[in-house]
Amino acid sequence: MPSIAIVGAGPGLGLSIAKVFGGHGFDVALISRTKDTLDALVADLAEEGITADAFPADAGDPARLTQALEAAIARFGGIDVLEFSPHAGLSMTAPKEVTVEALRPQIDSLLYGAVAAVQAVLPGMLATGSGTLLFTTGGGAIDPYPMLATINIAQAGQRNYALNLHNTLADEGIYAANVAINLMIAADAPQGVSHRAPDEIALDYWNLHTSRTRAEHIIGA
Repeated sequence: MPSIAIVGAGPGLGLSIAKVFGGHGFDVALISRTKDTLDALVADLAEEGITADAFPADAGDPARLTQALEAAIARFGGIDVLEFSPHAGLSMTAPKEVTVEALRPQIDSLLYGAVAAVQAVLPGMLATGSGTLLFTTGGGAIDPYPMLATINIAQAGQRNYALNLHNTLADEGIYAANVAINLMIAADAPQGVSHRAPDEIALDYWNLHTSRTRAEHIIGA
């Protein structure tokens, strides 16, 4: 049975992606910092007949993230799809206020974490000649928001990495894409605020996985 690893799994978009892929016969490996949260997600998925397991790890700790993904590979016999969308904290930082210290947590989680995750699952994908790597960023990775300078920098690096993977792995059977979400992820929002429900957005991830053509998908204005 195929499997998906969701790095940064939570009760919003991560759970919705798990339900979409799980509904298509995928086993689900859930990875994030908090075990209690993961256990609740596993129970939720079990109620829908989806096999899932929890692998606690912080994306900002590459060694621990690698261990978690290796455990998921051992549990499910491999990882066919990696979805990478950890939350490194919403740091309000203007460009002129960016420091190495302020930037480091975002780089550790969003860029180094992405590289560590790919290095953990890619060998197995290359061995089988198939696999999907999906990365999630905000719209600021493309068109920066001044108040989110540190996040923009890290996500822009992650986006660049995703696009480079897309351009170089296709001939080896691996599909990679970046998903840039430029709106509020919510079923409801204040009037005038662009939003989409996580269950709707999750369908876009499935469509990318099955169509395997686009290097980038932008959700929002």
